Amino acid sequence: MSDDLDFEGWTCPAPLRGTPTVVMGHGGGGAMSAELVESLFLPAYGGAARAELGDAAVLPAASGRLAFTTDSYVVKPMFFPGGCIGDLAVNGTVNDLAMVGAQPLYLSTAYILAEGTAMSDIGRVATAVGKAAEQAGVQLVTGDTKVVDHGSGDGIYVNTAGVGVVPDGVVIGPDRARPGDAVLVSGPIGLHGVAVMSCREGLEFSTPVESDSAPLHGLVADLLGTGVDVRVMRDPTRGGLSASLNEIARASGAGIDLVERDLPVPAEVRDACGLLGLDPLQVANEGKLVAIVPGDAAEAALEAMRAHPYGAGACRIGTVVEEHPRMVVARTGLGGTRVIDLPIGEQLPRIC
Repeated sequence: MSDDLDFEGWTCPAPLRGTPTVVMGHGGGGAMSAELVESLFLPAYGGAARAELGDAAVLPAASGRLAFTTDSYVVKPMFFPGGCIGDLAVNGTVNDLAMVGAQPLYLSTAYILAEGTAMSDIGRVATAVGKAAEQAGVQLVTGDTKVVDHGSGDGIYVNTAGVGVVPDGVVIGPDRARPGDAVLVSGPIGLHGVAVMSCREGLEFSTPVESDSAPLHGLVADLLGTGVDVRVMRDPTRGGLSASLNEIARASGAGIDLVERDLPVPAEVRDACGLLGLDPLQVANEGKLVAIVPGDAAEAALEAMRAHPYGAGACRIGTVVEEHPRMVVARTGLGGTRVIDLPIGEQLPRIC
């Protein structure tokens, strides 16, 4: 052994257990990784988790058409009024399945944790994941955890994938919108984006603004249960109502007319957007849906939506038209019109 070796600066490469923050060893696939799953994630998930929670889940064959989706969540801050990145990840994945008419069944969860993130924060997020999954009636069946070194990540990122089943006879797609159809929204818009931005910018309102994050598959099931031909559904997340409606207009080749005074923009959202220079129609929502139904079925659809807690504020905001194909236009209170264009970029980065 060389006499030139200096042992003073050496450290043990295996971090000690019981640390209050994440260390690289928690992502190494060894004993510390197993302890993280067994001592933190499984207890936090509660009854929503399969006991084994292995690298792959073996699931019973489903009757009907399968729906599959995946999404990643990088919201900053990870805790915000009305929720956190954990319940947001579950609700967002459930809603992506619901928008094609699927009943969500199974979810996977994968975490990318930054070294140094407090274990207490991870526990809060994981508990929120478990509670949201139980509320939505879905099982958490498989997952993964990776740790990145300090400076390479930001707290907690969550990736999810979801599987659901679409009932026979349900066909929903953006190309199905037809002139004469009614455009409905399930409630007030812009709440999630403003709730997150209020944390970042230190904004305070006389009435607190909370995220509208919620699972919408129950509302969708009630709407489909009316027998109304629901042509299109979208949850207007990134890019808000503007992005969703422009996508529908372009896919269907039709135009969409909105009545500006009928848009359900809460006063707090309108004021915050005015202060920050944002368009409320481009602000993200996490617990609202847009539905396009035949015009003569609009009242029946609204009645069903309003009977559900997550659709109590449902209203009609416009009509699909032959004019100005592939464009969305809002008719103002002064009798003029303005084009509601597809957002060029992201007004509010790291919002979901």
